[in-house]
Amino acid sequence: MARKIVVTSALPYANGPIHIGHLVEYLQTDIWVRFQKLCGNTCYYFCADDTHGTPVMIRARQEGIAPEELINRMRREHLRDFIDFEIAFDNYYSTHSEENRLFSEMIYQKALENGAIHTADVEQAFCEHCQMWLPDRYIKGKCPRCKSPNQYGDSCDSCGAHYRPTELVDPYCSVCKNPPIRKNSTHYFFRLADFEPQLKDLVDRGYVQEAVRNKLDEWFQAGLRDWDISRDGPYFGFKIPGETDKYFYVWLDAPIGYMASCKNYCEKDGLDFEEVWGSNEYELYHFIGKDIMYFHALFWPALLICAGIKTANRLFVHGFLTVNGQKMSKTKGTFITAETYLRYLHPEYLRYYYACKLSAGVDDIDLNFDDFLQRVNSDLVGKFANLASRSGPMLTNKLQGRLGALDQEGRELINGLQAEKDAIVADFENLNYSSAIRRIVALADEANRYIDQKQPWTTIKSDPETTRTTLTAVINAVRILTIYLKPVVPVFAGKIETFLKVKPLTMTDVDAVLEEIEIGVFERLVERVEKEKVEAMVDESKENAAPQQSQMELDEPLAPECTFDDFAKVDLRIARVSRAEPVEGADKLLALELDLGALKKKVFAGIAKAYKPEELVGKMVVCVANLQPRKMRFGVSEGMILAAGPGNTDIFMLGVDAGAKPGQRVH
Repeated sequence: MARKIVVTSALPYANGPIHIGHLVEYLQTDIWVRFQKLCGNTCYYFCADDTHGTPVMIRARQEGIAPEELINRMRREHLRDFIDFEIAFDNYYSTHSEENRLFSEMIYQKALENGAIHTADVEQAFCEHCQMWLPDRYIKGKCPRCKSPNQYGDSCDSCGAHYRPTELVDPYCSVCKNPPIRKNSTHYFFRLADFEPQLKDLVDRGYVQEAVRNKLDEWFQAGLRDWDISRDGPYFGFKIPGETDKYFYVWLDAPIGYMASCKNYCEKDGLDFEEVWGSNEYELYHFIGKDIMYFHALFWPALLICAGIKTANRLFVHGFLTVNGQKMSKTKGTFITAETYLRYLHPEYLRYYYACKLSAGVDDIDLNFDDFLQRVNSDLVGKFANLASRSGPMLTNKLQGRLGALDQEGRELINGLQAEKDAIVADFENLNYSSAIRRIVALADEANRYIDQKQPWTTIKSDPETTRTTLTAVINAVRILTIYLKPVVPVFAGKIETFLKVKPLTMTDVDAVLEEIEIGVFERLVERVEKEKVEAMVDESKENAAPQQSQMELDEPLAPECTFDDFAKVDLRIARVSRAEPVEGADKLLALELDLGALKKKVFAGIAKAYKPEELVGKMVVCVANLQPRKMRFGVSEGMILAAGPGNTDIFMLGVDAGAKPGQRVH
């Protein structure tokens, strides 16, 4: 009997781009959803942008736009990247919606009625320099438990402790580095500890993986604490009913975005929301990263229990992504955005590689570029695509594109592939993708050994019909392997479906065979990964490190203040651009030769997106003439020109009076 399933992924925050670390979760979820649909189950996949909070408000202020304009732009960019990576949401919405506001107020009201909300005066960090209250991510200091330095105000990356910002040791404002003062304010709290029995029962019923359960036991033993669900204005979010300048903390309304996205979809598609979200007819699963376990395993289900709303059947928790064995790094070029990746590599390479690494556990997975190259080129190209390319063209070019019937050996090959169906289905169902891929690769090896033994490229010369029989078995093997791989590489699978002239394949099609039919013309399925493209992707990410650093929405402190005397050391001079050339291997850099009258300087400038080399020759610019030469990968840069802007094509050089002379000082 077909199942009915609702699936969600954690909501990406609307103040930054999607990167390859984020994609671990969305690809893991998308593969599972596609697998469920392949098995004939009804499966809805809902997500949204997480839009509220101080970081969004501050970034919008920095850009001189309304927060609504910022979040709408970020949603478009996020959705573009998800679509490009073939992540097929049934609905992708926003937490800044009327549905989300109504659900938030309803759940809050239920908690109020059930005595789960209380108010208390709390001491908060306030930055007098920035004139704002400091939320969790805008205050740093030493962890109050393990004393690790530079930890955020809500949790410690080193020991996993959760605490209040005022508990940090030696705190400082992450915007200006100044120590904050403490001020009192009345806040609303949710009595999380009141729901400990229900939460423990939920965990006992298999809500989380064993490793997550062990972590939850630690939190239970330490004691659950009341949860602050309010924030003082100014704040971008939903106002608490009855208040004028207090807002729901973003972590209250963010997971409610799952419900809002589902509600929005149901209204558009004529479905009953109460049935889809609230009834036991539908299973419900949340996919999240281990960094937000506390919220999803404790706070979120407690809110739902309090409001009388169904909790999820399971919470699937995954680990983080490392690259080449280390944390993603901007300086090393391994902090790669989805947009940058797609400029160089096909999305199905990453979909396949992540599937090779993912299991049902919460361990981190590693993207090793050498292993990435080997697996994609060996498996996708050398085994799966090669199997089709060795059989399809021969059938269409030599045998009129028509399959024959299977002989005994061919049936034995196909029976072997079909026999692995239940094990592969179980692996996908249980999120053991790496095991499923190993099984599928082993089956592809069997099919390739079969074609090597039969040598159709030889028999075609003397026995065309025997060759047809051989290739019929190979084509059926290609079809079965394609079905198994379809959740992972849907575009690859679609090309095979077109080639075989069959309707979209499902898991039930594994049990059938193709005989005595005509197939289509074979087209190349996938290209090899070139190491040079991977290196270029990493290099571009390194080049982008500096502008990304400046757009971190104040997540890191400003540089130490410099004095006026320090600034006065900068020697600004007029220079004429005597030569401008592109830099091979760096699409954002131009190599400039600057004429300062008495001397010439060679400068690398990151303005290639905004200016063509021929446009610059003869132009007068302002140059930092006494900058210490800096050795770069492309050579030595002996200065810097003055230009400003958000980046890419929006970079503007400082205008210079037409009568200025090279070498003239700028004051």
